[in-house]
Amino acid sequence: MNILVLGSGGREHALCWKIAASPLLTKLWCAPGNAGIAQDAECVALDVADHAAVIDFCRANKVDLVVVGPDALIAAGIVDDLTAAGFKTFGPTQAAGKLESSKSFTKQVCRDNNIPTAAYAHFTDAVTAKDYVRTQGAPIVVKADGLAAGKGVVVATTLEEALEAIDMMFGGGFGEAGAEVVIEEFMEGEEASFFALCDGDTALPLATAQDHKRAFDGDVGPNTGGMGAYSPAPVMTDEMNKRVMDEMVMPTLRALKAMGTPYKGVLYAGVMITTDGPKLVEYNARFGDPECQVLMIRMMSDIVPALLASVDGELKHFDLRWYPELALTVIMATKGYPGDYGKGSRIEGLEQAAQVEGVEIFHAGTKRVDGHIVANGGRVLNICASGKTVKEAQARAYRAVDLIKWPEGFCRRDIGWRAVEREQ
Repeated sequence: MNILVLGSGGREHALCWKIAASPLLTKLWCAPGNAGIAQDAECVALDVADHAAVIDFCRANKVDLVVVGPDALIAAGIVDDLTAAGFKTFGPTQAAGKLESSKSFTKQVCRDNNIPTAAYAHFTDAVTAKDYVRTQGAPIVVKADGLAAGKGVVVATTLEEALEAIDMMFGGGFGEAGAEVVIEEFMEGEEASFFALCDGDTALPLATAQDHKRAFDGDVGPNTGGMGAYSPAPVMTDEMNKRVMDEMVMPTLRALKAMGTPYKGVLYAGVMITTDGPKLVEYNARFGDPECQVLMIRMMSDIVPALLASVDGELKHFDLRWYPELALTVIMATKGYPGDYGKGSRIEGLEQAAQVEGVEIFHAGTKRVDGHIVANGGRVLNICASGKTVKEAQARAYRAVDLIKWPEGFCRRDIGWRAVEREQ
């Protein structure tokens, strides 16, 4: 099969790495890709926002399957356009993808279908939003309604923080994404990431994971796109997984099918395990980043038939096998992220780091300049490791991190801390 992956981050590198191992593969491209992805696929300098150019490439190269990575492409309707042009495409349509691109849409789906989630209100102006916050008090959660690269959430511990977040969002801090705002009750509990492949009718649960959103050790600092993850998430027991499927995923699939917009692709539920049971934090309409990286390392089965079964509506005949080892990934980011950061700093020592037992390195924001790997983004490298325990995987990942020479980079040193505590 000829397969094209769209995207350029760590998630897409992990997908390319996994797809490249499939015996079904004839040729693999990634557009636009990055320096690390070039080791597993042929990178193509396509403007993925130009849907006509992507379709022309698929025609010229007889592409059999397109795999869409980023949320912004799904929100822009790339799946709709490729499907209309006759190409099998893994990912939800623009309408089904509103589960991620509009938080207020998802909240309405939850309200209409009795899906457990935080109490909320939806606002289109700052004045009424502030009045609501003053009435509710803090802590409280302020979210940009649209896509904000994983950074559009402010967990406000004080009233002042909440009011500042409202001003920032309505003031254009997240561009169009913050033109509308959703304000939610603060939920106490432990958060986990639950993934299911969907084909419109059937959902096949994947492995669980836990992300680390805050920039710095101890879960402090600003929200980021994710500074690390591990899989599986111990808090997601068999009973909890069944409840998420029965109370969230399946009612959502039925609701979207009833709307005439069946959901195909991977559905990612951010779940808060509260004293009242699991509650939906939010949906994402694609693989998580960096959760995808640990899922791909743990997946024993060939991913390509699973992607095809999702597109073709055949998941009811399907199952996946997983390695028993745990997997963990540490994000190395450019200093300054998630705020302003520089580009072009040189990274050395990647080959030595990759030789650490159980380690796999996925590139997120790199490019090759004059034969050297340089940083080309905020989140730059994903240092992944597997192990019999989270502690072993964690030790291997940080051993590799310490072999990488990149003074302009930083990482958290406590990825997996909750799971390590449980193991002791």
